[in-house]
Amino acid sequence: SAIGSYSHTRERFKFIGQYRDSVTQFLFIFHNTVMGTLTEEKSDTDIRPDRPWVTVVWDDPVNLMSYVTHVFMVLFHFSKEKATELMLKVHNEGKAVVTSGTREEMERDVQRLHEYGLWATVQRDDEL
Repeated sequence: SAIGSYSHTRERFKFIGQYRDSVTQFLFIFHNTVMGTLTEEKSDTDIRPDRPWVTVVWDDPVNLMSYVTHVFMVLFHFSKEKATELMLKVHNEGKAVVTSGTREEMERDVQRLHEYGLWATVQRDDEL
């Protein structure tokens, strides 16, 4: 009957909710225990998930300055002024940091810059 199946479904959802709450509580306790242990045992180790990474664009003898400015505007949506400033830094200093973020994001940015023919690398922010 329809009433029986409704009651059965309601009990099933109640069980699933209790199970989810138990799993959530277990994961919370487990995470705090493991992270607390790691922090105590290896306090000199940086356990942050990801330190900042940067995309560095290098000067090259091939690309025109106007083209580099254009690429910065297209890929990173920089204003013409910001793109020109970064392009001049690349030209005058040999390199410029154009983006920062997680390693995966920076690897994606480098790949996109390579597709436009620019020389670019990924580095840790603290290794510049």
